Amino acid sequence: MITRRLLLGSSLVLLALPAPMVPAWADATDAARGLIVQLGKQLTDVANGPGSAEERRAALDKLVDAAVDVEAVARFCLGRFWRTATAEQQRDYVKLFRAVLMRNITGKAGEYKGVAMDVGKAQPRESDVAVSSVVSRPGNAPNKVDWIVGTASGAPRIIDVVAEGTSLRLTQRSDYSAFLASHNNDVQALIEAMKAQAAAPG
Repeated sequence: MITRRLLLGSSLVLLALPAPMVPAWADATDAARGLIVQLGKQLTDVANGPGSAEERRAALDKLVDAAVDVEAVARFCLGRFWRTATAEQQRDYVKLFRAVLMRNITGKAGEYKGVAMDVGKAQPRESDVAVSSVVSRPGNAPNKVDWIVGTASGAPRIIDVVAEGTSLRLTQRSDYSAFLASHNNDVQALIEAMKAQAAAPG
């Protein structure tokens, strides 16, 4: 059974520029950092603000949908098996991936009380931008979290979270690959396991 979670939460364009000359990646880098600064404020407002647990879960759900390129992350995590899946399996898988992701994040909404996020520098990479941050929560040591932001969809969206040096989407892809290897590379078996995971009691 799949046990790893793709967590977000506590621990979410390149255009020609007029004179004066500015590096071509500057706009994308600023946009990526802006996304994480905004997300950090929204996350802490939800976690530390008023409202019931159900209201906080609904608010987190909206934040994740707005900030994360869920389909791109889902496709990455399935790796080479995306190409062998049928169109119907691809649709079912992406739908379930989102359901499991949201369940993992919003199911722990009550644990985010007191969370704070200090956003650092944004560094352009070959095809995306890494935005550094430190996430703190009462009673826990601060965690270094890098938010990997892509712009392939035309707007900055989170495509990975690297927590203390560990890429969560790479970890998830490894888990899925191991599961499939032990189930005859049957994507439908993974989908059925994800159905059970999504439906399991919180």
